[in-house]
Amino acid sequence: MVKQAVARATDLEPIDRLEDKIKRLIDLVNRLKADQVAAEEEHNRLTQQVDDLRRQLVDAEGSSSELEALRDERDVIRTRVAEMLQQLDTI
Repeated sequence: MVKQAVARATDLEPIDRLEDKIKRLIDLVNRLKADQVAAEEEHNRLTQQVDDLRRQLVDAEGSSSELEALRDERDVIRTRVAEMLQQLDTI
């Protein structure tokens, strides 16, 4: 009878090891799923940040163009005022 108990215990060792490996595998899969969810959230956050930065860049480029146009207009006005002052000096 002792031999049967030892034989039965020996027969269960591979199953116990398999069960342990399966539990570790399940833990690993759960950790990987959690990591994937975290990576997706980070990806979404970074995508939103990139979109925001692109909008800011477009706005800045528009402001830069507007600023350049205002500077050109200022130079034209300055030149015209200088010409008018010169004409007044000649009168």
